[in-house]
Amino acid sequence: MLKAVILIGGPQKGTRFRPLSLDTPKPLFPIAGFPLIQHHIEACVKLEECKEILIIGSYTTNTMAQFVNDMQKEYHVIIRYLQEFTPLGTGGGLYHFRDQVRAGNPSAFFLLNGDVCADFPLKELWHFHAEKANALVTIMGTEATRQQSVHYGCMVREGSTKSVTHYVEKPNSYVSTLINCGVYVCSLQVFHTMADSFQKKQDGFYSGNGQTSPHPGYMSFEQDVLMQLAGTNKLYAMQIGPNVSVGAGVTIKAGVRIKESIVLNNATIHEHALVMYSVVGQEASVGEWSRVEGTPSDPDPNKPFAKMDNTPLFNTDGRLNPSITILGAGVVVPAETILLNSIVLPHKHLTRSFKHEIIL
Repeated sequence: MLKAVILIGGPQKGTRFRPLSLDTPKPLFPIAGFPLIQHHIEACVKLEECKEILIIGSYTTNTMAQFVNDMQKEYHVIIRYLQEFTPLGTGGGLYHFRDQVRAGNPSAFFLLNGDVCADFPLKELWHFHAEKANALVTIMGTEATRQQSVHYGCMVREGSTKSVTHYVEKPNSYVSTLINCGVYVCSLQVFHTMADSFQKKQDGFYSGNGQTSPHPGYMSFEQDVLMQLAGTNKLYAMQIGPNVSVGAGVTIKAGVRIKESIVLNNATIHEHALVMYSVVGQEASVGEWSRVEGTPSDPDPNKPFAKMDNTPLFNTDGRLNPSITILGAGVVVPAETILLNSIVLPHKHLTRSFKHEIIL
């Protein structure tokens, strides 16, 4: 059994959302026609193992009651709102309600920041986490530019194990372009680490030893938990994106890198494969250590109102122009194979590498 926890903060937050958030709480603001955190709930209920969703924040119970009732009727899963007695931060509320999270002894729980809007690949994140025997927390990460990265939690990841060796929350200078997406899967043992951090925060608060926390129970999950776990082989990161669309029933195994690509329903990407600038068709399979790569078609930034060039499939010499790689439905790419700028028609079982070709 799995659970999910959605952190939504409270009315004192969301100042950048004003004046829109003055009338509608930020987590209930409509995004793509649905309240923001309904997207989180919808992603969670797609996992059959997820039996309960806990929403934690400092909004009043009356503010959230109607929404919670509507969600339970629509999705037929246990959904509860837990109100903090005072704003406790991204870690304090979770630790305060730890008994509710641990009730029923779930295998693990997802932790989702309520201000994130994404195509949450929770199934892939859970499989990645389950393969790491020592993992307490697995972070969903993505690439940002150097300029953007300093506004987020930045992490350095060990290449082969994917263990996070260094984590800094909103650094003053460049650390890494791999940033924290605010989506995690946590083992229950993480509460032992949180207990140690909580005790240190309490000791510092009451001794006045440089602590600036507004309340002795206030705790930051990013600074008080993730930073403590970095470099201990208990914190891992699964990297997605940027700009990745993953269809229903897709299996993405450990060590996979996917960037600027679309992976359609029921496809399988095996261990340590790379997929970039490509479309992987339904029920296709990319073997371990294989590389499926196309060439991006970027607009010319020097042209006003730049837009994508509609390049023909073939050049004047009859050769295939570099473009994205496309695997048709049911295509099987064997292990340790390279496909570059190629198009593969459906249901082909490849036996070697190809470059700049159409495989009929």
